[in-house]
Amino acid sequence: MTQVINAYLAWPFPRVDVQVIESRGDPGDHVAAARGFVRALRKVRAIARSGEQAVVVVHLSERGSFVREGWVARYAAHRGLPVIAHMHGSEFAAFERQNRALVGKVLAASSRVISLSEETSEICARHIGADRVELVPNAIPVGAASEKEKTVVFGGVVSHRKGIDVLQEAWRRAAPPEPWRLVVAGPIRDGHLVDPSLPRAEFVGSLGHGELMSLLDDAEVAVLPSRDEAMPMFILEAMARRACVISTTVGGIPAVLSDGCGILVSAGSVDELSSALRQATTDDAERLAIANAGFDRFSERFSADAVFPKVESIWLAAMGLTTDPTEPSRAHAQDLR
Repeated sequence: MTQVINAYLAWPFPRVDVQVIESRGDPGDHVAAARGFVRALRKVRAIARSGEQAVVVVHLSERGSFVREGWVARYAAHRGLPVIAHMHGSEFAAFERQNRALVGKVLAASSRVISLSEETSEICARHIGADRVELVPNAIPVGAASEKEKTVVFGGVVSHRKGIDVLQEAWRRAAPPEPWRLVVAGPIRDGHLVDPSLPRAEFVGSLGHGELMSLLDDAEVAVLPSRDEAMPMFILEAMARRACVISTTVGGIPAVLSDGCGILVSAGSVDELSSALRQATTDDAERLAIANAGFDRFSERFSADAVFPKVESIWLAAMGLTTDPTEPSRAHAQDLR
C-alpha cells in the first residue's frame, strides 16, 4: 500500500496534485494511531471548508484499516467530498463475509471503488453496483537491465499463507541442476516451517524494497506459491524485470499470468509446483519465452504509463471534471493512509 502511494507522489499527473493524509502510526502504537485519526478528520474538514476541488482517496485492506480509514471516508462523504475507495489486502473476501455491514457502509460512502482483482470487484459490486467499481492494477516501474543469474527468487512473508512449505518440498523434488539456487527473501512468520537443510537454498530475511528489486533484476525465475492473494506486487515487479514467474491460481493472479505470461499451478500442490520449477530451470527457450511474454503484458497493462492515466481519470470523474489533458484547471487528490 505504501509503495502505491509513494508511486502516486512521484508521478507527474498533469491534472491532479497528490497529497498524503497520514491517519495511522507504527503498528501497535495505539496512541499515535488515535492522534493520526483525529488529524485526518481535521484535515478532511479543512479541505471541505476550503472549497477547493478535491477527492479523498482512501486506501483500505481489512480489520483496523476498514474501521479507521473507513470512518474518515464516511466523514469526508458527509462533508460533501467525493471519495475513492482503493482496495488492497489479500484477506478482504474473508473480512467482508464477517463484516458485511461495516464494508457496506464504507463502500456506500464512495463515489468510486478501485479494486485489484476480479474477486474484490465482484464483492464491491454486490454492495454498490458494478458501475461504481473499476478494476485497475497497481502501476510498477520498469526494472533495470541486468545480466540474469540462475536464481529462483521468492519474495514475501515466509509463511503458510505464502506457501513456503509447498515451495521447499517442490524445490527438493525438482532438484534443479547446478548452479541454480533458491533465494527466499522476507520476514519469517512461520519459523517452524523453514527447512534449514534445503539444498542450494538461502533464507536472506527481510530486505529493503530496493534490495529485493535488485534480486529480481538478476533472477531468471520468480516464484510465489501463495494459498491466498489479491494481486501481489511481487509478481508484477518480477514481470517488469523479465523474470519467468511461477505462481498459483488465486485472487487476481490468473488474469495476469494467463496465455503464457507465467506458469500457473494449483495452490498447495507440491507436484505441480515441482514440475513448474523443473520446467523453468531446464528449458531455457521456454523460460525466456515466458519471461518475454510476461514483460510485454506488464508494459501493456501494468506499467506506470498504462495505469496512472486510468487512475487520474477516475479521480477527475469523481470530481465531475473532464479527462481532457488540455483542460487547464488542476485538482487535488488527498491520499489517506
